[in-house]
Amino acid sequence: MSIGLTLLGLLESGPRHGYDLKRAYDERFGHDHPLHYGQVYSTLSRLLKGGLVQLEGVEPGAGPERKRYAITDAGVTDLDGWLGRAEKPEPYLQNTLYTKVVLALLTGRSADDILDTQRAAHLALMRTLTRRKSTGDLADQLICDHALFHLEADLRWLELTAARLAALTEEVLP
Repeated sequence: MSIGLTLLGLLESGPRHGYDLKRAYDERFGHDHPLHYGQVYSTLSRLLKGGLVQLEGVEPGAGPERKRYAITDAGVTDLDGWLGRAEKPEPYLQNTLYTKVVLALLTGRSADDILDTQRAAHLALMRTLTRRKSTGDLADQLICDHALFHLEADLRWLELTAARLAALTEEVLP
């Protein structure tokens, strides 16, 4: 996810201070990965240099001056373009887990153990996400659903790989 474009989207409703942007981002998108203040201000600096935001005002504060940022017309155009583009579907044609299974076979280790360990980790995370989903707001429920669907697909792959392990062994170890 592009932090810069996300901040532009948050600025479209009106000018905000960096602190307010961080708080809004974390509330909506940062449940698992909140932004660091440095990320917010370095991103705002790049957006400012790129003409996508402008300084709306500066207010004195207890510490450093508080700068208020606003989205520019160019920022709205970039945001519109990003929101209108489909994200590239990412087929995981060769992932780390597949590599581990093949390397286990090549090195005489148990590929079944690797698959079992991964299955246990997936199931544990699925339980955690299911609990989180049951107590979360709608945004959190949707985030958890997205992750759960991906984990379910991974589990199907783990089961299919386990079922085909003998055939894969024959291909890998001639």
